[in-house]
Amino acid sequence: MEVRTRFAPSPTGYMHLGNLRSALYTYLWARKNGGKFILRIEDTDQEREVPGAVEKIYASLNVAGLKYDEGPDVGGDYGPYVQSQRKDMYLPYAKQLIESGHAYYCFCTKERLDEARAEAEKKGETFKYDKKCLHLSKEEVQARLDAGEPYVIRQNIPLEGKAGFDDVIYGHVEVDCATLDDNVLIKADGLPTYNFANVIDDHTMCITHVMRGNEYLSSAPKYNLLYEAFGWKPPVYVHLTPVMCRDVQKDENGQPILGEDGQPVEYVRKLSKRKGDPTFEDLLSRGYLVEAVINYMTLLGWSPKGEEEFFSLSELEKLFDLEGLSKSPSIFDMQKMNWFNAEYIRRLSPEKYLEMARPWLDQVLSEEKFDYRRLCELLQSRTEYFAQLPDMVRFLKDMPDFPNDFYVNKKQKSTLESSVSALKEAKELLETVTDWSESNLHDVVMEKIASLGIKNGQMLWPLRIAVSGQQNTPGGAFEIMYLLGRSETLARLNASLERLV
Repeated sequence: MEVRTRFAPSPTGYMHLGNLRSALYTYLWARKNGGKFILRIEDTDQEREVPGAVEKIYASLNVAGLKYDEGPDVGGDYGPYVQSQRKDMYLPYAKQLIESGHAYYCFCTKERLDEARAEAEKKGETFKYDKKCLHLSKEEVQARLDAGEPYVIRQNIPLEGKAGFDDVIYGHVEVDCATLDDNVLIKADGLPTYNFANVIDDHTMCITHVMRGNEYLSSAPKYNLLYEAFGWKPPVYVHLTPVMCRDVQKDENGQPILGEDGQPVEYVRKLSKRKGDPTFEDLLSRGYLVEAVINYMTLLGWSPKGEEEFFSLSELEKLFDLEGLSKSPSIFDMQKMNWFNAEYIRRLSPEKYLEMARPWLDQVLSEEKFDYRRLCELLQSRTEYFAQLPDMVRFLKDMPDFPNDFYVNKKQKSTLESSVSALKEAKELLETVTDWSESNLHDVVMEKIASLGIKNGQMLWPLRIAVSGQQNTPGGAFEIMYLLGRSETLARLNASLERLV
């Protein structure tokens, strides 16, 4: 049997990271088994659809390297692959269920349902439809249909017995049918609900494995009742645990709530764009590498055999298995994401790093004035993601303001007094230097330090501060002076000395 998996997003916005992981696992399982990976757009809830979201889905999957074998824009033997374009196929299946007694027409008005729901809430009960319309005679149903009365079609859930299913991660799951509501299959506008379309589409597209978030666990028993009603074999279910993140509890004023230890009180929640968590597109726009994001997201909920953490997509296609999927929620940690990305950046060739860094450097600098190649050699090992670069190099274009306290460094034996003396010596020396190469700057300054009989840091530390205005820089004093050039270095050195004396 050919393995056929599907990724079925709703076009409601950008690809959030939980969605990306679902797509990734679905893709990997298909590739591992030499099967087919299908993209299906589930747009039955058209009120929530965001214009352009479908195109964003295509673009995100393409950038991620998750090439689908069938889908709206590539075709296939089981199309259409957009639910709204399949709308005419759902009603016949619903009518088939009516004929077999597994569904029924419901003519209840919104007002009646709202009243019943309010009454249940007043009693502290969970609302369940009372099957009133199930008992209408065929003649009355037909008369109301002929009169054009609005209706929905509801699933007829048994009042007794169990409904259950088997899941790869959660094992056998079952519930009492008495706890389930007669959910709507066909809405008043003639479109199917998500739950009904999902079952029909998975069956008619021959989907063998359904991998989705565990928020659908509670709906799966109803899905299986539909499969049983049709006499169809259900797919293999894999309900994935959610991707969570840590956040800080805040009071009504938006201020962090502190615990007894004086530290902010943390809690764990699902990733949410509304709370500022990044989407896949957000990470890419900040200069994270696709390969790093894919690698990290794969490990959020799946453990490979062995100790290796770094995998290419092609390696994951061979290694991925269902046994490694976790039963516990995974935590998206931005610091771990940054670490992963930094490791991938360090593995780039110098040429590739320069190519990727150039647009970010161009936001602040120009390659005509600064030696980008040398600058990138200094930056590559310090870069976690490329959006950091403009702020990391901004000091080269504009000398920042800084306090004189920056000159004081106990480790370097540097004080304000020693800094003034060292900078005067450096200024006098550098004004005589014409060969402004990095190696020559190193040689002449180090020779001067030796002749003065002072510690290296007593001159190099204040020199770095005087020409950069920063305590942390890519490279030290020699590299910065070389990048700035002779004229700018001497101008900064003069200005810094004037502030000190």
